[in-house]
Amino acid sequence: MCETVKADLPAWVDEFERQVGNLLAMGYPALCRQTNESFAAHADALRAHLPQLRVRKKIGNAPFVIVVKQEWAPLELVMPKVNVNGRSGTVDMTPVSPSDFHPIAGQECPAGGLYLLEDVDTGRETLNVTPEKALKAILAAGRLPLTIDEGVSFVAHYPQILTNKRVFNCIQMPGSRRSDQRIPSLWISHNRPRLGWCWDRNPHTWLGSASCSRRLGVKP
Repeated sequence: MCETVKADLPAWVDEFERQVGNLLAMGYPALCRQTNESFAAHADALRAHLPQLRVRKKIGNAPFVIVVKQEWAPLELVMPKVNVNGRSGTVDMTPVSPSDFHPIAGQECPAGGLYLLEDVDTGRETLNVTPEKALKAILAAGRLPLTIDEGVSFVAHYPQILTNKRVFNCIQMPGSRRSDQRIPSLWISHNRPRLGWCWDRNPHTWLGSASCSRRLGVKP
């Protein structure tokens, strides 16, 4: 059992502002067909959750991640803006596409185009474990499996999770599925960040099943 750390509000406020600034710098408002001011206002409404966050003391965890749904920003347009070592990301999911994947039963995402994930984990303990088995372990631990939107947002804010193997690992998002065994996944392929897929019964030594503790939105 990981220790839960007390709220470090000044540091979390700084991190929140970094993430909002990152989304603005990556051009998310234009992808969402909004002005910078309108987009930033939507994001700022999530700030109220910061004092209530509960975060485990665990290497590689992010205290929170601002998520942008693909209904607002299509992932085919987002991935080229994800940059790792000077190389832009790509979507290679043939014969499917990101919009084919939807949250699995029991995984309800907050209303609106933006929300917050709490205590986000790359799933280091699930390396070389099939996503099928990892999903059961995540749910049994009372955690939530990341969806495709959440995984891409995680990497957009923390691109180092794809390369810093001492702290992080590349990820799979078992919280999203279509009508088969494909699991959306993010890793480095041909030196570029790639949004692709893997089979849910295939283990990979470099891919962990990512999760979070809560999804926090803004009440209408």
